[in-house]
Amino acid sequence: MEFRYLGNSGLQISAITYGNWLTHGSQIENDVATACVHAALDAGVTTFDTADVYANGRAEEVLGAALKGQRRQSVEIFTKVYWPTGPDPKGRNDTGLSRKHIMESIDGSLRRLGTDYVDLYQAHRYDLFTPLEETMQAFADVVRAGKALYIGVSEWTGEQIRAAHALARQLGVSLISSQPQYSMLWRVIEPEVVPVCRELGLSQIVWSPMAQGVLSGKYRPGQPPPAGSRATDAHGGADMIKRFLNDDLLTRVQQLHPIADELGLSMAQLAIAWVLQNDNVAAALVGASRPEQVAENVKAAGVTIPPELLARIDAALGDAVTADPAIVAKSTMTKRLI
Repeated sequence: MEFRYLGNSGLQISAITYGNWLTHGSQIENDVATACVHAALDAGVTTFDTADVYANGRAEEVLGAALKGQRRQSVEIFTKVYWPTGPDPKGRNDTGLSRKHIMESIDGSLRRLGTDYVDLYQAHRYDLFTPLEETMQAFADVVRAGKALYIGVSEWTGEQIRAAHALARQLGVSLISSQPQYSMLWRVIEPEVVPVCRELGLSQIVWSPMAQGVLSGKYRPGQPPPAGSRATDAHGGADMIKRFLNDDLLTRVQQLHPIADELGLSMAQLAIAWVLQNDNVAAALVGASRPEQVAENVKAAGVTIPPELLARIDAALGDAVTADPAIVAKSTMTKRLI
């Protein structure tokens, strides 16, 4: 396993970070989820990412149970706050980054995870309705209370990150990470978010490095999605994968097979290794529905893709790549689900 520093902090994390969105507490049984976590530990993964909203809190519970008995100092646990959790109907203050919601949410996350603190507490989206000063003061108080060591954000624009970083410095806390979607096919962070983060000393922890599984090569042009795949699961991300399921894009993805073969990698490993070539990426978030998937995915750590092969990847994908930075801004324009 390769380890990288997260931002300009002294915290080292595993370059392959285990994420449990869409799996723990919902898509797979708890015993399989636990086996996947143990397979990750056996493969050298020490960093685990979740969120309170995943499976309405159950993902945190499953992860906490799976890590029970592990030396706490030897693992890094990340979680997030923004979306509502708990029973329906949602309360007026059950969403967003108000002081009330942050303070209540961190305690709920710690209880479900079975730990006294998380290593990284992340704002899952930007809150357009709460003053940023209120949000950052609440995060600073969470850190000072010892409930989180560092803070981060997810799917924020470069401008939003810059403003939050300035407030964090004033408050004496460390904003060290951004968690965006990033893959060969989805590069919207490259024009603005990555340069700002390089300047300010934040790293990327990227999700969906395999573009919802499309870059594994299992989806083929002119053919229906494989049975049991994410594209056929209405509760497992089918809506998100739709954007990638057109024949032109899928044909281009198939052209990556010879490049993966040259490197002795599977298509999935090539996709994960590709995001890790970006020097601002500290880790690739990778989930699993079977323990053997974990063992395969970690082989992407430490791989170097030569410049000529990176150029061939770009040529193969061409205009199938999405790189408009305005998409990041649009993703933050989210109405509260109340």
